[in-house]
Amino acid sequence: MTSFDPNDTIVAIATPRGRGGIGVVRISGPRAAAVIQALLAGSPALEPRHATLARAIDLHGAPIDEVVATSFPAPHSYTGQHVVELSGHGNPALLDRIVGAAIAAGARMAEPGEFTLRAFLHGKIDLAQAEAVADLVEAVTPTQARAAFDQLEGTLTRAIAGIDAPLFHLIAKLEASVDFPDEGYHFVTPADAAAEARTIADALAALIARGREGRLIREGAQVVLAGRPNTGKSSLFNALAGTDRAIVTAVPGTTRDLVTDVVDINGLAVTLVDTAGLRSTTDIVESEGVGRAEQAAGVADCVVLVIDGSIPPAAGDLALVRSTETRARVIAINKTDLPIADGHDPAPSLACRNR
Repeated sequence: MTSFDPNDTIVAIATPRGRGGIGVVRISGPRAAAVIQALLAGSPALEPRHATLARAIDLHGAPIDEVVATSFPAPHSYTGQHVVELSGHGNPALLDRIVGAAIAAGARMAEPGEFTLRAFLHGKIDLAQAEAVADLVEAVTPTQARAAFDQLEGTLTRAIAGIDAPLFHLIAKLEASVDFPDEGYHFVTPADAAAEARTIADALAALIARGREGRLIREGAQVVLAGRPNTGKSSLFNALAGTDRAIVTAVPGTTRDLVTDVVDINGLAVTLVDTAGLRSTTDIVESEGVGRAEQAAGVADCVVLVIDGSIPPAAGDLALVRSTETRARVIAINKTDLPIADGHDPAPSLACRNR
C-alpha cells in the first residue's frame, strides 16, 4: 500500500486516458527538479514558466518521447510546490513510460485528486474552489461549466465572506456589551442588533435559495416519462433525446426496462428515463419493469405523464393524474395528430390538473 505524504514528490498523467494529439504528465513536490533532471538528461536547464523542447529518456538512457517541458517553481504553481509539466504525444504507452521513469527517479504515483488536494493544503484554493475543480471536469453542459468556473473564481467564497464579516462584527459587539455590563458600555443597541441580524438572515436565505438552483445545475435533473402502455412514451423519449434509443412498436408493453439518456435542455443536464407502461400484468418480466418504473417515478425531480390523446382517458390515466398531484409533473397529451375517438378531447379533463 502506498504511503501518503503531502510533502513528497508525486507524478501522474494530467490529461484524460486514451489517444490524442497531446498528453500531459505532471510532477509536483520538492524533488520535482531532480526527477526532471533525470528524465531530461542532456537537455538545457528549464527557465521558469517557459516552454522548453526536450527529449525524455528512461534511467537507462533509452529515448521515450520528444516533449515540451514547463517548470513552475514554488510557490507560483497550481499546487504551491515545485511543479513541472511534460507535454508529449498523446499515446498512453508513451505517457505511461514517462510516468514509470519519473517513479524510478524518485517520485510516486499521485492519488486521485492529490494535485488539487495539495493546492488546498498550500492555500492556493479553498475547499469550495477545490470542489469546483471536480465539477468543472465533470460538467456536461455549458451552464454547468460556467457555474463551476464561477465557483473556481471564488464567487461562493466571496458570498460567504460577505456574510461572515458582518456576523463576526455583530458577535464581537454583543460579547463586548455582555462582558462590561457594570461599566455601562453598550456597543450595540437591541434595535440595531436585531436589524443587523435580520440583514444577515436575509443574506443567508438568498444564498440558500441560490444554492438550490446551483445544486440543480450541478447535479442535473432526472425526468421520468410515465404512463399506461402504448401512449407514446418511447416515441417522446426518442424525440427529446434526438436519437432512436428506445424501441418503438405498436405492441403494448414493448419497453420492459428503464432506458436513460442525458440531454442538454437550456443548459440543464437532464437525465431522461423511459419506463415500462404502468398496468397490472401477470408477465413476470413486464411486472419487474412496472416495479422499476414506479420506483423511478418516486425519486424523479419531475414526472412527465404521457396520455394517449386519441382515445378517452382510461381509469388508469385518471389514477396516475391523482397519484401525482403533489409532485412536480407535466401532463403530455400525445398522439394529437390522430383522430380523436368518439369525438372526445381529453385535454380539458387532464391539462387543467397539470402543475
